[in-house]
Amino acid sequence: MAQYDRQTMASRGGAQAAIDEGLRTYMLGVYNYMGIALGITGVVAYFISMFAATSDPANAVGTLGNGVMLTQLGATLYGSPLQWVVMLAPLAFVFALSFGIHKMQFATAQLVFWGFSVAMGLSLSSIFLVYTGESIARVFFITAGTFGAMSLYGYTTKRDLTAWGSFLMMGLIGIILASVVNIFLQSGALAFAISIIGVLVFVGLTAYDTQKIKENYYEGDGSETMGKKMLMGALALYLDFINLFLMLLRLFGNRE
Repeated sequence: MAQYDRQTMASRGGAQAAIDEGLRTYMLGVYNYMGIALGITGVVAYFISMFAATSDPANAVGTLGNGVMLTQLGATLYGSPLQWVVMLAPLAFVFALSFGIHKMQFATAQLVFWGFSVAMGLSLSSIFLVYTGESIARVFFITAGTFGAMSLYGYTTKRDLTAWGSFLMMGLIGIILASVVNIFLQSGALAFAISIIGVLVFVGLTAYDTQKIKENYYEGDGSETMGKKMLMGALALYLDFINLFLMLLRLFGNRE
């Protein structure tokens, strides 16, 4: 009987070790996809901003709100109806992945995900023209530290964060509605309040989404299903990171 118990415990221990190893590989895949996507977005945003601005008045065809002189590319991206396409394109990619990933092949889903990261780079390129490079770098590292701490909390905590979900979603909807209203009001006080609340919401979402991604792991998934889960997890954490970064940048960024 004792021999049977030892064999049973050894078998269970081996199975648990396999699950733990699989979970670590799965989460590493999620963070790798997210990190690569952030890198693509940053590189695209930086180089687009380089070609969109000029210091030569003779070559300028327009200006940004803060007086930055724009090349033809910059004027097209930020001063024509194309700016709405650039702004809304990432949302189209998010909808495509969220509602269509189950019908896509994994390779197709990857292409859509990388396309999304490029589109986000185009959409965010103007921040390099509005804020100083030093403040962007500083806020990026603040964001990375905050995100890392909250994601680690979401991964390791034994507390069920499900109850956070509805509260955070209500906060997110409130931020979106207030931001739309402020497009017309142009209120500095409202913008400040949106940024403060936004930081709190996306800090919470980082922990919540990490726990949800972890719980979504199933060792019996095939490689195709597992890969799609990694992509969707990476997308959720990417959006948390980017939005947290933008909220902090509005609070602590130094304008050109």
